[in-house]
Amino acid sequence: MDFSVPASLRELLSRVRAFVDEELLPLEAGAPWIGPFRDLEPRLERLRQLAKERGLWLPTMPGSAGGLGLSLVELAMVGEELGRSPWGHYAVNAQAPDAGNMEVLLHFGSPVQQERYLAPLLAGEVRSCFALTEPDYPGSNPTWLGTTARREGDEYHLDGRKWFASSADGAAFALVMAVTDAAALPHRRASLFVVPSDTPGYRLLRNVPVMGHVGDGWASHGELELVACRVPAAARIGDEGDGFAIAQARLGPGRIHHCMRWLGICERALDLLCRRAVSRRLTPAQTLADQQVVAHWIAESRAEIDAARWGVLHAAWRMDREGAKAVRDAISLLKFQAAGVLGRVLDRALQAHGALGMTDDSVLSYFFRLERAARIYDGADEVHKSAAARGILKRYREAAEADG
Repeated sequence: MDFSVPASLRELLSRVRAFVDEELLPLEAGAPWIGPFRDLEPRLERLRQLAKERGLWLPTMPGSAGGLGLSLVELAMVGEELGRSPWGHYAVNAQAPDAGNMEVLLHFGSPVQQERYLAPLLAGEVRSCFALTEPDYPGSNPTWLGTTARREGDEYHLDGRKWFASSADGAAFALVMAVTDAAALPHRRASLFVVPSDTPGYRLLRNVPVMGHVGDGWASHGELELVACRVPAAARIGDEGDGFAIAQARLGPGRIHHCMRWLGICERALDLLCRRAVSRRLTPAQTLADQQVVAHWIAESRAEIDAARWGVLHAAWRMDREGAKAVRDAISLLKFQAAGVLGRVLDRALQAHGALGMTDDSVLSYFFRLERAARIYDGADEVHKSAAARGILKRYREAAEADG
């Protein structure tokens, strides 16, 4: 296996790093994450234009859609660089949930859906959200939903509630998962629909407060209500019952994206930890770096980040060659491993900053508050551990049965 980075990618990574260092990290002055996202949005829009000019726009998309046409391995490396800033992915139009919705519409959307919804997403003219999780049903079982879509002639009538629809505030449309046939097999019950946010019966009830922060705009998680929300049959993506399969196609590469973004956050946290260690004096002659426990935190963080990175890159390399299904177990393993590394590295960095780490004067508190959910969304740790164990044990069970 060749571990070298191609010259073309090194040049791109250098440009991405410079963009993050020179344009995005300075945005953190004054802790803008405390205030409304809308106050920061005009500055981010200017940076989005700059990203287009510098050839950094749409790294998640193929060249045919106006993107950079990166392989998953290349995208993973770019994603780590962007992850060092809270707004890295947003600045290049590669942010969740829009990046995943672009992929859904590109691969499964009709020509009309692509023209009406995908094109403005690619241009950065609108935002979207993905409405799957429900307050009354377990997110760990996406085949069991309460939201329904009842066919009546050339329309579907949607009824139900969704929450943690990230970035629903200000989204032009939602991709909504709803049950179209409750009697079908579990993975064939639901279908996916494009629902414009101005559709009668579609309502954003609130932005869900997360650890005291309500959020707004892209930086929010919405609770949605659909009451006799009527959409044309042409709003359905794919055939009836395809919803789960489409969502899974979206989630596989998306988990790789998340893992590398988390490792970018880890690198940023470790950098802040090391800077704090050598600069914070405990006495006139002694710094935090002289404390053995702090040295151990740094060494453990470096080892865990590097191990997780190689695991993620290897999974991305295999997915590029073999497809998502072949690396399903590896993705489950990496999802909870990388999320765990993220939590531990952030915790060490925050601890080293003492009281300062708990305040909104440091980006660490923002990362810590925002990313604790990494062990929950896109599949809770426990679900991924069970799934990976099933895959591992399957071979042993088959061997045992063959032996009689």
